[in-house]
Parts: sequence; C-alpha cells; structure tokens
Amino acid sequence: QVQLAESGGGLVQAGGSLRLSCAASGRTISAYSMGWFRQAPGKEREFVSAIRWGAGITYYADSVKGRFTISRDNAKTTVYLQMNSLRPEDTAVYYCAAGPTYYSGSLYSSSAYGSWGQGTQVTVSS
Repeated sequence: QVQLAESGGGLVQAGGSLRLSCAASGRTISAYSMGWFRQAPGKEREFVSAIRWGAGITYYADSVKGRFTISRDNAKTTVYLQMNSLRPEDTAVYYCAAGPTYYSGSLYSSSAYGSWGQGTQVTVSS
C-alpha cells in the first residue's frame, strides 16, 4: 500500500481558489492511478477527480468539471487538485486515494482504490 498525506485545505470565500496536494511517502506514484474524493457531513463519499497512471488521462465529476484540475508532478510523487470558482456546496473533507499499480478499470468508484489519506477539510463560505 501507498501512504498518502493531503494538505492545502482551508477556509475560502465563494469564488476563491485552493490547491490540494497529496504526497506519497517514500515512493513514486507513476504506476498508480490516483483519485480525489470528498465527503460532506451527512453525505456519502463521492468521486471528484482521478488521473490514470501512464498517459495521465484525467476524469472529473460533472459538478466540478471546468473548475477543478488534477495533475501530478514530474517526479511523480505528488498529485494536486487545483480548485477554482469554489462554491459553498464544495465544502467537504477531501481525500486522496491510490489504486492498484497499473490498474485499467473504472476510477469513479471508491472500491477501485486501496490506499487513502487522512483527508483535508475544505470550507467555502457564501
């Protein structure tokens, strides 16, 4: 399993931006597909975005498409989630996750991922 640690959460006004980071400890993540999920109080965890290993194809939930961007650094040890035009409904705990190496299945379900970070809180005020 991969040990993951998220950072970058905080309080921001509606319309503002935040960049979340997910650092993998002790290894590169080039062989892993990585995902971001979020969970708001009283709601189920939901898919936000993912980036597949290799070519780095990206995927987004409809609710964040055009506002959020997932990327990974050249050393491939950190995954980012740039969040722009934030809305109050984006308020949630955001989790980073890593799938199995060289995984080729769907990345939209949390069941595709075996390693999770501890989460970082994002609060968007209106």
